[in-house]
Formats: sequence, structure tokens, C-alpha cells
Amino acid sequence: MESSKSKSKHKKERVVILGSGWAGYAVARTLDPAKYERVVVSPRSYFVFTPLLASTSVGTLEFRTILEPVRRLPQVDFFQGWADDVDFDTKMVRVEVNTSSDMGSQTVIPPPPGQATENPSKKGDVFDLSYDKLVIACGSYSQTFGIEGVRQHAHFLRDIGDARRIRLRVLSLFELCSYPSGAGLLTDDDKRTLLHFAIVGGGPTGIEFAAELHDLIYDDLARLYPDLLRFVRIAVYDVAPKVLPMFDQALAKYAMDTFARHGIDVRTEHHLERLRPADGDLGSRHGALRIKVKELGDDEVGAGLVVWSTGLMQNPLVAKLTGKKLSAAGGTGEAGQRLATDVRTGGLVTDAYLRARTTSSEGNDSAAGAGAPPAAAGRLLEDVFVIGDCAILENDPALPKTAQVASQQAIHLAKRLNRGDVSGKPFAFRNWGTLTYLGSWKAIHQSSADELKGWVAWVIWRGAYLTKSMSVRNKILVPVYWAISWLFGRGISRF
Repeated sequence: MESSKSKSKHKKERVVILGSGWAGYAVARTLDPAKYERVVVSPRSYFVFTPLLASTSVGTLEFRTILEPVRRLPQVDFFQGWADDVDFDTKMVRVEVNTSSDMGSQTVIPPPPGQATENPSKKGDVFDLSYDKLVIACGSYSQTFGIEGVRQHAHFLRDIGDARRIRLRVLSLFELCSYPSGAGLLTDDDKRTLLHFAIVGGGPTGIEFAAELHDLIYDDLARLYPDLLRFVRIAVYDVAPKVLPMFDQALAKYAMDTFARHGIDVRTEHHLERLRPADGDLGSRHGALRIKVKELGDDEVGAGLVVWSTGLMQNPLVAKLTGKKLSAAGGTGEAGQRLATDVRTGGLVTDAYLRARTTSSEGNDSAAGAGAPPAAAGRLLEDVFVIGDCAILENDPALPKTAQVASQQAIHLAKRLNRGDVSGKPFAFRNWGTLTYLGSWKAIHQSSADELKGWVAWVIWRGAYLTKSMSVRNKILVPVYWAISWLFGRGISRF
């Protein structure tokens, strides 16, 4: 543990930022280094430009074009590891060291409460890190709804390691199915199963991945594996009556019609109940899966790849912090307080200035979900801020969990800290619109000012993502790789 003497030597206030996603990276990037000592703690050493993650998973872009190394930020200290706990009384963060890039670069879903993980790993070394101000921006995890087999067998698409695994799997499946059926390896039915690509979730991430996968298969792989196209099927499964619920009915219908023309099967109001390996060698050797869908009765659907994109769940760190009781020394003014949470999402409740709110241990958090303070006895942790997916604003609890919201919260907080008046101006989200790529140079765009579709929306989609890329390096690399993919085809090498 750091000594008080060591802490007193800090000439500037130390701001410890938990997370390097849209919220954490933007805070670290925007805070004034002349006023604050900035320290980032994250299991991954980079920021991922997630809107273009689907493009990297199919070879349209290379992985490094959407990464921004945290250590490249000037005068920012970085520790690669997980924030394991926070002592709000002594202002200490306990950090578990993570030196394995694989563990931090792909989605790992924790088991349900009370269930042990299948392959428990030894806990890493830990150390304590003091802070003057703490920014909790650790994000959230993919929601599996406790469906059997999803944690173990589905692919997620939230990090660069996920995209790499998906790209390898898709290319490997085509290579595997290219052998002659008469060679005794795979039958036509086996190939039909392996080349069924199932995407679960009809939000922007699932829809864009389906579109990018369609482009890869029919623009590039069709020339290399023409005999396999008759086996290929791309399907999107969603429990809602329509995909893309954040778009109005006309744009959502345009998306459905576009997918129908592309041959992408959209199955709405379908409830997945189980995911398991296929029987025999097809499952054990070749990784085929069987999907049980409620609406299909006892019949199971075979697939070679299942990509899961169905929503968010509470980060384990947030769950741990909400169970802690704070003392009066923790800044609440009275003992027996704990962090206030939203009952529906499990997110940490903040005031309009993004400061963490507390409630009495006996208080009822149900009001937080309705947009009211969680309990009359609630106080504020003046030096603890919560932003991004793990935050719920008490005055605007319905804000979507998107990169746009997280980025705006981060920049707002950093600018207020730079001014030294956090409570001078409340956070107000400005919706710049929603974009989704539909494949074949078509997209949809919806904002308060306009609704666009087709090629024009695609131009806006690419322009918006290009301008939002963080570094000058990637603002150059992204259009270069777009041009290379257009002229010479997508990357199809497996390594």
C-alpha cells in the first residue's frame, strides 16, 4: 500500500480512471495534464473503435486500424489489470495485474451467481493505488440471460480478440467445407450445417455484422469457393417483433427488405433456449453447434458459427462495489451507506453531474429505475464519478448504452474537471443520430433532423466513423484499407 508520505508528494490531484473504453479513454485524453495526474487502469492496453469492429471481423479493415494504444497518450500512466475492489474510505483501488493480452482482448462472460467457472484461473498479483478523484468507466458485460451453452459456445463481438476469433472461424469453415464430399470428410448436409451463420440479436451490432459477413461471402469468398454458395445461409434471430427497434418503422422495414433481397433470413419473435455442440464428429472435431428455438418445438437448428449480440449486463466490479457498506469517512456524512443502483440494469446511479450517489443500506433502489433519487437518505461521493455503460443518471435513466453517450459523458466530465467546477453545468446528452450499415453500400440514418437510407446514408456512415476515429494515424489508415479492400478484395489469410 502506498504511504501517506508518498501520496503527499503528488503535486497534482491524481485521477484514477477505471477502463479504457469510450468513456475511460476519452476522459484520459481530455483531462488537462497540467492540472491532473492521469492514471488509467484497464485489462487491455488500448481503446477499440467499436463501430468498426464488425468490419475487422471480416477483413474489410485490419485490426490495428481501430486500436488506439493507451500508452500513446502523453503524460498518462497506465497499469494493465482489473480493478478488483475500491476502498472509498481510504481512497484506494486494489488492482489485479493482467499481463496476458489474450485475457483482456476478448469477451469473457462470468458464470451466474453461485456457479463456479469451468476453468478457474489463479488470481494474479495485486497492488493498491491511491486516488484523489476516481472515474468508474469499466463498462458492462454481454447479456446471456442465463441461456444454457451461450457462455461456452457463442462468439461475442465486443473486443478485438472477438473479431479475430470470428474471422478465423469463418475462413476456416469455408476451407473445411471445400474438400470434396466424396472424400469421406463431410457430407452435403454437414456443409449446410457448418455454413449456417447465426446471429442472435437484431440491434445495430448484430445487423451490421450480418451485413459485413454477407459482403465478405458474396464479394470475395464467392470467387474462391463458388461450389459452396448453395450451402451458405446467414440468419438473424431476435425475440422482438422487429429488428433495429431504435429506428422508426419505415427505416426498420427498409432494413428488413434489404436483407431479404440479400438472402439474409431474419427471424423475429424467436426465443433461443439452448446452445450445445452437435452430436458426433461434426460437433467434437469441427465445432458445429445445435440451437434449440422455442418456436420450433423439439427441432434444433445446426450452425457453424453463432454470434451473440443481445444486450448488456452488470460488470462484476460494479456488483462487488454495490455490496459494500461505506463508513461516514467515505464522504457520505453517515455510516451504513452504500452505492445506489438501478434495479433494472444494476448500473450505478449518479446525479446530473455524474457523481456517484449513495443510499442507506436499508433503502429501496426501485425509485432509481423511475428516474427519482433512490432514497431520501442518499448522499454523494464528491470525488467518485461514474460514466458510460455502468452509469444511470437519476434525471435521465433512459439514456441508451452507446458509444455516443459514453463519449459525451466523458468529455463533459473532463472539461468540468479542467474548469474546476464539476457542479457548474449538468450533463445533457445531444443525440447526433443513429447509423447502421446494411451491406452492399447501403445504410440507414435517423436523427431529429433527417431520415436517410441507401447509398447517401452509407456515405454519411463512413464519413461519421472516419471523422470520429481518434488519432491522425487511424484517420489515414482507415480510408487506405477501405480503398485496398475495394480494389483488391478483403483480407482472407488465416494467421
